[in-house]
Amino acid sequence: MRIMAIDYGDVRTGLAISDPTATLCGEAFTITERKAEKCADAIVKEALSREVRQLVLGYPKNMDGSCGPRAEKSMELKALIEARCDIPLALWDERRTSIAAHEILHANGRRMKDHRKTVDAVAATLILEGFLGTLKK
Repeated sequence: MRIMAIDYGDVRTGLAISDPTATLCGEAFTITERKAEKCADAIVKEALSREVRQLVLGYPKNMDGSCGPRAEKSMELKALIEARCDIPLALWDERRTSIAAHEILHANGRRMKDHRKTVDAVAATLILEGFLGTLKK
């Protein structure tokens, strides 16, 4: 069963897709869509083409656990995706994933200006890894 994690952003959205056994990340990449409707269409297209059976959407809560504008945008995207397909979609608390993604890229010698192109894919991978860790095998 393939699982797709989504790190939703204003410009780029990171997607990470598990291997067929839902054990580890098989691939990660970004899509570039500014409009939520087009982003939802692209996510559903990618999910269907890869036979994804579970979606996991990053839900960026504030550090105090409250929901701010970014969490509201994620809820809007969730509704758009669910209106387009029947794949189950779970929310995942993604506090600090983008910060951790930047730290990973920096530790691996990536210059800060290069982070913009890959940070969302790395953040989606972190969301996916966290979710996969909760599954009972």
